[in-house]
Amino acid sequence: MPVTGARSATVTEPEVRFERCSVQAAVRGDPMIGSAFPASRLLLVEQPGSWGRTGLLASRFDSAVGHRLVAQLERRGIRVVAIRRPGRNVVTGARRWAVVDCRPHRERIVWGRFEDDHDLLALDVPGVLLDPGDDSAASQPEYLVCAHGTHDVCCALRGRPVAAALESLRPGRVWECSHVGGDRFAANLLVLPAGLLYGQVRPEQANDLVELTDRGAVDPTQLRGRVGFGSAEQAAMALAHQRHPSVGWRDMGVVAVERTDPERIVVTLMVGGTPVVVAVRISRAEPRWLTCQSGSPGRAARYEPSLVPGR
Repeated sequence: MPVTGARSATVTEPEVRFERCSVQAAVRGDPMIGSAFPASRLLLVEQPGSWGRTGLLASRFDSAVGHRLVAQLERRGIRVVAIRRPGRNVVTGARRWAVVDCRPHRERIVWGRFEDDHDLLALDVPGVLLDPGDDSAASQPEYLVCAHGTHDVCCALRGRPVAAALESLRPGRVWECSHVGGDRFAANLLVLPAGLLYGQVRPEQANDLVELTDRGAVDPTQLRGRVGFGSAEQAAMALAHQRHPSVGWRDMGVVAVERTDPERIVVTLMVGGTPVVVAVRISRAEPRWLTCQSGSPGRAARYEPSLVPGR
């Protein structure tokens, strides 16, 4: 960020911090691809009201129960996410939970209700996904927008208007959610059960995003990645979506991953029935302020995909 004054030289980013992290990231053009979280299964827990920095664990949800719940699910690779309706809603009676599977060809959302926080300790999350049940109520996509302001204020400032815009278009299928990573990319939007994580979403883009989602399509310009995949695989798929915009997320999959070089990973994809090979170069960016609450600059990983000709 240039600084005017007695010195004419440009001061590097770690030395000054005047703007919010999302503003700085947008100005710098920080690449987003490859930054979706690795968990492919989720437990969504409706918890209205305010959340502290640790989300469900710092809310009105029973703290002891919350810590036990998160610990037992994290051991199985299942991420717990707090959700609430957009706006200032008061919930009386039973609250909702959802078990979500974002794994390829298993995409599914199963909803239920709980009366007491302790009820969730008895919930067999993997077993819920194995039960064929009736998915008719979960056939439509759900939209989660990170509005976790105590984790990073950018998430609240940018996330809440996006959640409101989506709610006006798809009422009842939009939730504010706790931290999903990548605060500097706010507003962050997670589409379930596809597991598509978008960043730097603005309210005026809501209509285009829901129309794309309804068609099973992807917006490659704002795609951070698909949860449950490694960062290199996410970056490869993002490039493939850019090159093949007519191919939806259901028709793209990872066939093979070659990790022969720590700084270069080769990913073979099947894109609409055609094999596509992508090489992903991995590097580290210069030290930057990555969140508004950072105590010191950090070096984010960068994933730069390119097509491998002749393969």
